[in-house]
Amino acid sequence: MNTKTLLLSVALACTLSVSAQTRDGGLSSDMLAAIRKAQPTAASDKALANAIAANSIDDLAKTYASTRQVDTYFSNETPRQSIHNQKSSGRCWMFSGLNVLRANFAKLHADTLRVEYSQAYLFFYDQLEKANLMLQGVIDCARKPMDDTRVRFFFQHPISDGGTFCGVADLAEKYGLVPMSVMPETYSSDNTSRMARVVSSKLREYGLELRAMVAAGKKPQAIRARKVEMLGTIYHILALTIGEPVQEFTYAFTDKNGKAVAPAKKYTPKSFYEATVGGKLNGTFIMVMNDPRRPYHKTYEVEYDRHTYDGHNWKYLNLPMDEIARLAIASIKGGHKMYSSYDVGKQLDRKRGYLDTENFDYGTLFGTTFGMNKAQRIETFDSGSTHAMTLTAVDLDAQGNPIKWKVENSWGPDNGFAGCFIMTNRWFNEYMFRLVVNKEYVPEALVREAEQKPVMVMPEDPLFAEDE
Repeated sequence: MNTKTLLLSVALACTLSVSAQTRDGGLSSDMLAAIRKAQPTAASDKALANAIAANSIDDLAKTYASTRQVDTYFSNETPRQSIHNQKSSGRCWMFSGLNVLRANFAKLHADTLRVEYSQAYLFFYDQLEKANLMLQGVIDCARKPMDDTRVRFFFQHPISDGGTFCGVADLAEKYGLVPMSVMPETYSSDNTSRMARVVSSKLREYGLELRAMVAAGKKPQAIRARKVEMLGTIYHILALTIGEPVQEFTYAFTDKNGKAVAPAKKYTPKSFYEATVGGKLNGTFIMVMNDPRRPYHKTYEVEYDRHTYDGHNWKYLNLPMDEIARLAIASIKGGHKMYSSYDVGKQLDRKRGYLDTENFDYGTLFGTTFGMNKAQRIETFDSGSTHAMTLTAVDLDAQGNPIKWKVENSWGPDNGFAGCFIMTNRWFNEYMFRLVVNKEYVPEALVREAEQKPVMVMPEDPLFAEDE
């Protein structure tokens, strides 16, 4: 190639490159100049830039009003219980669910007896069941292409440590429960990410093998037998990281001061469940949600949002926040804590354990507004159910309207307000999503609505994409 031809080629390449970068929709030099001109300007911008460069945005956006002392009085409160710590895991759903079960046990015994359930025990079976759910889901969809939405779902999310109250109910009924003292936490149950990556990689490998077996026309019995072998390997990994599940143990019940109140007895996980929980959990509660995108007083079910292949999907009755509040108030007045979930990262003053929509004023700091409502935030993935906590108290005004709420969290007793968070009712309305309520506190009309045929919702829905 001669010099003239080379120069022409370079010039053409540059022209095409510039053209590609400035076609309609791209950022051209003229548009960039217009953007610079359109940005808000004020004499204080230089001082703001200097401040933001050297400080946390939250420290600068924190409002003066939010520095006042938090009012810790509650007109209606369930008995306090010890605060646990999920550490570096996504098991808030399990901690909240087991909080409810141990609180129910304490209430049944007039708060004279206490029980602490092992999260590690139930987590072992949660992970094993989710592994089976993934592998069986791959088998069920094996004749679909790899880019099919459901196939991609199973390979993209082979296992997780997140979950819902349905998982607590299904797993506890199926496998029972054990005390924390007989199966304590391990490093991997407290820190789940590495174990999850190892198991996920193996499940994806197994998923491809099962698809190949189906494509090759292998008999269902052979595929099932191979799946059992695969799950044997997964079981071994879980046993090494979380611990072999306890099969039998000796335990003595204690009072709230930790003193044994009866001779120790032998239990199995199922008999301990019977002794502390009693009968079935499924069927005793309804789940409600607040999703302003969808019609209220309709029931919705989230496909594949379950922990066991043969278990229950999340099924919700969609209600306005004022009706959800009335259910919560009735349960608290009856002395029962509840599983509930929130977008806890929004407007959280973690140091004070305080949640309020006015904690931080980001709009004034940056000279703009943040005007989306709850429905718009859900639709655009800006907000959703990210964290489960145990609803334990409400403060009511003279007319019986809620002023503020309190939840037991699972980030340890030194976090927030003695391990709890206090939230204003205006924050509760904006960032609370789900509640599990015993049917004892639900009007019959709502129970009937919860039993109507549900509308099926896919797990990719914005409200359930970060399901906790």
